[in-house]
Amino acid sequence: MKYLFLMIYLISFSGLSQVISERDRASLKDRILEKRLDSLLPVLMDETEIDMWVLIAREYNEDPVLKTMLPSTWLNARRRTIIVFYRDSAKNTFSKQAIARYDVGNLIDAAWNKEEQPNQWLALTALIEEKKPKKIGVNMSNDFNIADGLVKTDYDLLVKNLPEAYKNKITSAEKLAVRWIETRIPEEMEIYKELVSITHTIIAEAFSTNVIKPGKTTTDDVVWWLRQKVTDMGLETWFHPTVDIQRKDAVLLSEKEAFSSRQDKDVIQPGDLIHCDFGITYLGLNTDCQQHAYVLKNYENEVPDYLKTVFTNGNKVQDHLTDNFKTNQTGNEILLKSLSISKSDGLKPSIYTHPLGLYGHSAGPAIGMWDAQKGVKGTGDYPLYPNTVYAIELNTTVNVPEWNKDIRIMLEEAGFWGEDGFRYVNGRQTELISIPKR
Repeated sequence: MKYLFLMIYLISFSGLSQVISERDRASLKDRILEKRLDSLLPVLMDETEIDMWVLIAREYNEDPVLKTMLPSTWLNARRRTIIVFYRDSAKNTFSKQAIARYDVGNLIDAAWNKEEQPNQWLALTALIEEKKPKKIGVNMSNDFNIADGLVKTDYDLLVKNLPEAYKNKITSAEKLAVRWIETRIPEEMEIYKELVSITHTIIAEAFSTNVIKPGKTTTDDVVWWLRQKVTDMGLETWFHPTVDIQRKDAVLLSEKEAFSSRQDKDVIQPGDLIHCDFGITYLGLNTDCQQHAYVLKNYENEVPDYLKTVFTNGNKVQDHLTDNFKTNQTGNEILLKSLSISKSDGLKPSIYTHPLGLYGHSAGPAIGMWDAQKGVKGTGDYPLYPNTVYAIELNTTVNVPEWNKDIRIMLEEAGFWGEDGFRYVNGRQTELISIPKR
């Protein structure tokens, strides 16, 4: 694993403008996948008491979990790809096999000789009979979309070809799939720190006079600058960014309107409070960040004190939320306690924090939704586990006498929950950005 640590070192110290080459990204991603498969997955299978996990997908219709297990040179599954993981905890053995025509990269060997056994399903059956699993986990889930990747066609064919003695051993691998998706290893967290730093740096440039010319630049101009910047850096956005404005003479939108009716062509003016929602994808991980900036008026040398005070209320809600993180507490329990404490502190909070990682809106405990502040059925009942990452996403509504209206401070930062507690992956915004910077 020496090369893996060397690559992480280079990422951390090469400077934010240096995004590593496609070849180096591929090598790093494969090394991390190898460690996740060989070191993390057997532990998760023991934890969830599933000794055989069968993942089935066809090209361009990939199971979201299986897609995270494909090597860097496999952008999609090939034909019908079946991967079987088997864990014998008593013997402390673990096997990875593909019932496919091809090896899945260098990590999973093909275990199907079509010339000897033309029927792929019977080849799978033979492997199952050889291993004699107690449980056969497949990706079916009512609550977690990412863990529900087994399509009906493949499920029906699996059951049809499975010997009668094994049909009652099929079980949902929901918890195993979610644990695989949500759990981060130390090497990934080193990359995550850099990834969040890159995200912050892009936002800082977007919220500067390099991009924004007050009286000329529109919110849509900034959105497309963000998209182009990411593309020029050789990265990807995992959702279309948004940039919106709050100002003294404009009505505060409801939360529903704020989420569905963005101001595409507002011209940014001095005195505007600007907000962005922006996230990128790099090396298989995702960020999700919301920050604010204030456009100084000609006579102003800094952000007005009343806006500085308002902004701290957003940080207070963040603190009340993350102070209530506790392993084995459900998302709903964390949500309700955090809202109660925030309200007792005189705040008007709304919390809609979500898991973050291999996907942007990832699998794990939902800690509220903007339209579900009393709890989220299903995903909100899932507990918090260590070594997981969250988009600490929330807002608080604050009355501003100077504007004679309410404004909303909307914040989002990547946070890590580990054995030692909570920390932000790479800091958080604690002061409004000023445009121009003073």
